[in-house]
Amino acid sequence: MRTLAIAKKVIKELLRDKRTLAMMFVAPVFIMWLMNLMFSASTTVNIKLATQDLPTSLVTKMDDLDHVNVQTYNNLNQAKKDLADEKVDAVVSYKDGEYQVDYANTDASKTSTTRQVLRTSIASEGSNQLLARVKQVLPQLNLEVKAPEIKESYQYGEENTSIFTSMIPVLIGFVVFFFVFLISGMALLKERTSGTLERLLATPVKRSEIVYGYMLSYGLIAILQTAVVVLAAIWLLDVEVVGNLFNVIIVNVVLALVALAFGILLSTLAKSEFQMMQFIPLVIMPQLFFSGIIPLSSMGDWAQTVGKFLPLTYSGDAMSQIILYGRGLGDVLPNIGVLLLFLVALTVLNIVGLRRYRKV
Repeated sequence: MRTLAIAKKVIKELLRDKRTLAMMFVAPVFIMWLMNLMFSASTTVNIKLATQDLPTSLVTKMDDLDHVNVQTYNNLNQAKKDLADEKVDAVVSYKDGEYQVDYANTDASKTSTTRQVLRTSIASEGSNQLLARVKQVLPQLNLEVKAPEIKESYQYGEENTSIFTSMIPVLIGFVVFFFVFLISGMALLKERTSGTLERLLATPVKRSEIVYGYMLSYGLIAILQTAVVVLAAIWLLDVEVVGNLFNVIIVNVVLALVALAFGILLSTLAKSEFQMMQFIPLVIMPQLFFSGIIPLSSMGDWAQTVGKFLPLTYSGDAMSQIILYGRGLGDVLPNIGVLLLFLVALTVLNIVGLRRYRKV
């Protein structure tokens, strides 16, 4: 009953705090919407090439490509001057059987695209020249080259699926973790700095009842927040879920409870709000970098080892399995089990952590 009374008190205070409610429900959706805009922006690279003494067929071939604009110069010095003046992205010249390319290299994506365009076009031009010579020697041969037809299919998503879509499973968990962790940690710290926690500790209430009361109240809010974030990510951002939507919510609810316990623990350790603000990046940044948003396979083995100690790694893997591959809840039980171990361990640490304020 004491636990329920504490939970009821915390919920009433939360409902009166409109800014905190907006932070928990509106801010996560807004952040995900901004991320969607950022990652869905056009990544098309337009390049301008200056050419001098190149074969006409090669110039025509490059100019016919999408997003490539070729300007022909008679004077190489003028072409290099325009390169220095940022009017073109590269200068391509041909002399004594050798191609010389000068890059502006102020934009790595344009340099990479230019290099790819040149290699592809020159290789194609060489093949065409070889074919033309064979036809001259053996005109009786019918050497018509027909490009093969390519049929495409997608196991997940469709042709316009962006990189943001593949990041969604981990990002949903990150947004849930971050805001639950932030709100719960700052709220309990406010209780301490305002003296409310001291008055509560002066009563016969046990430390465990205080922790359970806060976790129950914020847990209910976290469940609602999780549902809002997941549904917004799926319907507002048009994310395809191959698996069961309910399983996605279950995984995020468990993650939210872990974030809740983590936030309460740090609030018991922090001596002030300023110190709590210093703790936040120490917890959040590793979750961001080593949880799978950036593929750990592209990093060293040490990064994968660090990721094993972070709860977001397991939620991100479970979410990816459900959303992208349609796995069932039974397939992600190991990940959920690890999250529950985090939850139990952090809850015990919370109860022990309150000893510094009162031994009950």
